[in-house]
Amino acid sequence: MAKATAPKKEVSMEEALWKSADKLRGSVEPAEYKHVVLSLFFLKFASDKFQKQREKIINKYGERFADNRPFYTQDNVFYLPEESRWSYIMENAKQSDIALKIDTALYTIEKTNPVLKGALPDNYYSRLAIDTNKLASLLDEIDKINTDDEENDIIGRVYEYFLGKFALAEGKGKGEFYTPKCIVNLIAEMIEPYHGILYDPCCGSGGMFVQSIKFVEAHRGNKKEVSIYGQEYTNTTFKLAKMNLAIRGISANLGEMAANTFTNDQHKDLKADFIMANPPFNQKEWRAENELTTDPRWSGYDVPPTSNANYGWILNIVSKLSQNGVAGFLLANGALSDDGTELKIRTQLIENDLVEAIIILPRNLFYTTDISVTLWILNKNKHKRTVEQNGQLIQYRERKDEILFMDLRQMGSPYEKKYIELTDLDRKKVTDVYHAWQREGYETAYENKPEFCYSAPKSEVKAKGYTLVPSRYIEFINRDENIDFDTKMKSLQTELQDLLKAEEESKQELLDVFKELGYEIKL
Repeated sequence: MAKATAPKKEVSMEEALWKSADKLRGSVEPAEYKHVVLSLFFLKFASDKFQKQREKIINKYGERFADNRPFYTQDNVFYLPEESRWSYIMENAKQSDIALKIDTALYTIEKTNPVLKGALPDNYYSRLAIDTNKLASLLDEIDKINTDDEENDIIGRVYEYFLGKFALAEGKGKGEFYTPKCIVNLIAEMIEPYHGILYDPCCGSGGMFVQSIKFVEAHRGNKKEVSIYGQEYTNTTFKLAKMNLAIRGISANLGEMAANTFTNDQHKDLKADFIMANPPFNQKEWRAENELTTDPRWSGYDVPPTSNANYGWILNIVSKLSQNGVAGFLLANGALSDDGTELKIRTQLIENDLVEAIIILPRNLFYTTDISVTLWILNKNKHKRTVEQNGQLIQYRERKDEILFMDLRQMGSPYEKKYIELTDLDRKKVTDVYHAWQREGYETAYENKPEFCYSAPKSEVKAKGYTLVPSRYIEFINRDENIDFDTKMKSLQTELQDLLKAEEESKQELLDVFKELGYEIKL
């Protein structure tokens, strides 16, 4: 009887990426890993999409239409000449000129698809001079990655993996974090960007846009009714965003170049209906002492301090909102209660009735940090009105001088051992509460719930010194009252006993080792 063939083990993307990075050790600096891998990953990703489309065309129209370019572009798929296809690269992976072939493939893709202009590296792999065998091994590892993931911003995920794995200064050190899909979805589900102008002042690899468009499509909206504007500071990430959006057929205005949003605003006159953002947390020295002191974006507010850019980002967002604009963005928790100039700005934001909701998120949501962060919702129009939204009439109630506080730290499900994500049910619970609070009929549809949500009038916020820390408003239950002291102490006694016993055993083993070596330690 023939022996059954064992099923082929599925290689996770992270495992494949780690192995691919391992192939580069000694050839390039760790800071370069992501650049080397990302363009190759893009090449495979684009090729896999091209091949699927090619098979679909052949099955429907026959072989003679397989190279008819409009059949690709109409479905937002890049047409790839033969020398740009992943199959061609893999066939020639062990050739001495494989680096040149990769550069040629990327150049040809960019030339053939003008939307990618400036997004792909130029003559990069030839200049790196990686050993042919190492480069071939790297290609083998990338070949194992499954790119068939329509739900996630997979290019952004690859980028974040390298930022986290190697703790690069350009990422973690600046407080820049890729925004997980579940958080982007939460923001989109709350502010509902079905049509109009969508803006992200620090768009990174474009993940906010990717998931927002998926939200619109999932809710039977029309992505053509959403105009996308963004800006990114880092040139590499700017190119990555262009690459990421282009491969998904998403049109966007990211400005003429990578640029600092504060000192070189690429969209000065923009008024956005929706803003989604995850600015770098707690940026220090983001402007010089005498720089931007009269910037019109601060009009009506104190100038944000040089020591922290958080309120600079907030005021930039406020300045870009249209008369009915809504913004959802993430900030470090410290922004909720900072004193000094930040307090003055926060007070004015509350007095101007711009703050609609403050939501504390769970820890361990991000790949590169375990901190808890806050989702802010700002709204330029909290008045009673009727809005047609995706074919439905939404009746908003008067919410003047009210702020909704929510605490999600007890929510979320673990994944990949050390991370937390908000599930579809988690997000539905949150958005249902938020929308019930916003709309007519809230008297019966909404209620304050201990440890979860609380609607605070401005008078209460003012009485508490204009702090926006949710725990200052949401009721929390003292569970210590129900704990039996004796039972708790006996449990701690057992834990401590086990700990001390293990420590003693470890100490004895160490003493025995030194004794065997002839260097006995006498205590």
